[in-house]
Amino acid sequence: MLSRRALVVSGLSVAAFGAIGYRLWPSLDVYQEEVSRQRQLLSADPTIAELIRIATLAANGHNTQPWKFRVDDTTVTILPDLARRTEVVDPDDHHLYVSLGCAAENLVISARARGRASEVRVNGSSDATVEIALQSGTAQASPLYSAIPLRQSTRSSYDGQPVSPTDLEVLKSTAKEEGVSVEIFTEPRDREAVLELVVAGNSAQMDDPAFVAELRQWLRFSPSQAMTAKDGLFSACSGNPVVPGWMGGPVFNMFFTKSSENDKYRDHIRSSAGIAVFVGDREDPEHWIKVGRSFQRFALQATALGIRNAHINQPVEVPSVRAEFARWLGVPDARPDLVVRFGYAPPLPMSLRRPVDELIV
Repeated sequence: MLSRRALVVSGLSVAAFGAIGYRLWPSLDVYQEEVSRQRQLLSADPTIAELIRIATLAANGHNTQPWKFRVDDTTVTILPDLARRTEVVDPDDHHLYVSLGCAAENLVISARARGRASEVRVNGSSDATVEIALQSGTAQASPLYSAIPLRQSTRSSYDGQPVSPTDLEVLKSTAKEEGVSVEIFTEPRDREAVLELVVAGNSAQMDDPAFVAELRQWLRFSPSQAMTAKDGLFSACSGNPVVPGWMGGPVFNMFFTKSSENDKYRDHIRSSAGIAVFVGDREDPEHWIKVGRSFQRFALQATALGIRNAHINQPVEVPSVRAEFARWLGVPDARPDLVVRFGYAPPLPMSLRRPVDELIV
């Protein structure tokens, strides 16, 4: 067994290799070009395919992109892609339906910016779909629309600087959605309380081989892996080393440990300005979609204000911890849906999305 010092030295060597690879790896330039192509704002008179492209830039769990789109005249329906479920971390498809809500909100905001009003309806209580009927309207570009290509889940340490009360109020107001409540915590004692629950949830997940295997399935370690899949979690997008694909597995097994992950989350939460918690009024796909729409606006508004955010959802993913978290929030009979940290930090590389023609059914 390697000594702790040897592990540290090995880790630094891998990190150095990754840093060099990130700068010099030829395929990374191609990766960045594809990111830039995908993350363009809409043309003046966008096609439905363009609207779908920008909808897919929404937040979604593990970057699984668990959606399909059906187009009928002036209606776009977003359907769950159950083949992209994450059965271990999301056994009831909660995160999947939140992701659909995020995509719906991107589409609504983008359509409005190009003069198309929309009416949104959720159909079905299970395997629910989101129907968006597009109509003529007045173009209303907004900072949220401009932020769509720039939004990301920034999984890094933040600088610890506070967000002003004015900006906090703007974030909360922008996220307002019927059937969803949003609470923001900025006091150190509250962040420490949430941190304890994050560590408890993360420890339970790290002790579960099925969880680790599922996460490993969605990791992409090299630009070529990321370009081929166009989904999943590319190392560079999380601030982690870029290594050849064959090397990713051994690096993951060596350094992805319960202790290292808990230390990472301690640093991430303590360096953040605050934590936002989203709670739907009911525990069903309709309200999970509402939570997604609320969060997407929150994330876009944060991006427009220069504020980063990232999910720390362990307290809502582990049932026993979720019950304790609900009691801490003062809503013991409710299900907390999302936990998000926010603050200030430089951006990380952006993730890729799959081609639109693979998504339309």
